[in-house]
Amino acid sequence: MRVIVVGAGEVGSSIAADLSADHDVTVVDINADRVDRLSYEEDVLAVAGDGSDVETLEAAGIDDADMLIASTDDDLTNIVTCGTAGVFPDVFTIARVKRPQYLQTWERGERPFGVDFMVCTDLLAAETITEVIGLPTARDVDTFADGLVQMAEFELPAESPVVGQTVAEADRFDSLTFAAIIREDDIVIPRGNTTLEAGDDLVVIGSPDSTQQFATAVAPDQSDARDVVIVGGSEVGYQTARLLEARDFSPRLVEQDTERARWLAEQLPATTVMENDATDREFLERENVGAADVLIATLENDQQNLLACLLAEQLGVGRTVAVVDTVEFATIFEAVGIDVAVSPRQATAEEITRFTRGRRAENVALIEGDRAEVLEFEVDAESDAVSRSVRELAESLPAGVVFGAITRAGALITPRGDTVIEAGDHVVVFADAEAAEAVAAAL
Repeated sequence: MRVIVVGAGEVGSSIAADLSADHDVTVVDINADRVDRLSYEEDVLAVAGDGSDVETLEAAGIDDADMLIASTDDDLTNIVTCGTAGVFPDVFTIARVKRPQYLQTWERGERPFGVDFMVCTDLLAAETITEVIGLPTARDVDTFADGLVQMAEFELPAESPVVGQTVAEADRFDSLTFAAIIREDDIVIPRGNTTLEAGDDLVVIGSPDSTQQFATAVAPDQSDARDVVIVGGSEVGYQTARLLEARDFSPRLVEQDTERARWLAEQLPATTVMENDATDREFLERENVGAADVLIATLENDQQNLLACLLAEQLGVGRTVAVVDTVEFATIFEAVGIDVAVSPRQATAEEITRFTRGRRAENVALIEGDRAEVLEFEVDAESDAVSRSVRELAESLPAGVVFGAITRAGALITPRGDTVIEAGDHVVVFADAEAAEAVAAAL
């Protein structure tokens, strides 16, 4: 596939790097030094120029392109770029936007703005936060098969009761598959005698109930998060509160700006909005913020979010989640003790990459950037997998593949070696990056 990526910032560069291994990628950016540097670092072609200009797109090869991804930091530029690309036949367009209003308009029409697929950075970050806080110690959560299957990635703390247990001892839950262990730079496919170690990132696939039960086993001292405090009434903070209200939460939200606090209070009927500085220790102590189950920092810059989370941890908050605008800071935040760092830019890059790969599957979740994938396939009657057992299929595939779940006629099946694949099954599979193409071909 020939792909044009407009915008060579953090999001565009990440998308280009992810796609370049399997596709012909051309990157367009108005900054010539930026595209030259990216073409030197990655296997991509570079074109300097304005991506919303038709002549620039022609120079980038739009006539032969299959897809255009507009990922600059300006919403209107991305929309106009997709509209410009729309005059060329057979080019699928993807636009990245920050403001949910554009997404809401796009969802109401038939290909508005000339955009085939739209990703909203702030809303995606809020959705990521909302999913993660429901499972203690979870770093990533995705759902498959219309909600019947859940994938979660857990970091195992040293004090967890499951640390030191073998997989056979820890795997005592119905409808749950231990799919993989990410241990430093290695991906370990668990066996019954594999011992779980502190610091492991464990990927599990199964029913939401079993995933929740395992989360409790990993951290039994962390009950379901009900008392949630959001510091910062940014767009991400507002969208997070709105999504939590939809799940019957009544969060508290701290916002310093008077006008913004008033607007938030009007828009969020189930949220208690407090007008104050979120880094004011006396205020936080007075409002008993230290007793909260989770504190989510969605302030305007990374430094403020880091400070708010560290202060909250000192006050005794059970878990901290920080929004990190600079992708490289995410690992630093988690290294200094922030429980979860959510990068809207990284989440957007992964969502767009996921969508491009998902055109061959029903759904795709990327693990650790793109080191591995969890894929959902609907098996049609023509598939070679029909009437074959899971054991037989696994033996024909490369190492690094685990069958995590199967849904059949709305029912969840935990796959075993003798489970036979039938037409119409939805199969959820973990695969390391090198095995993903073989899995797609087999199913």
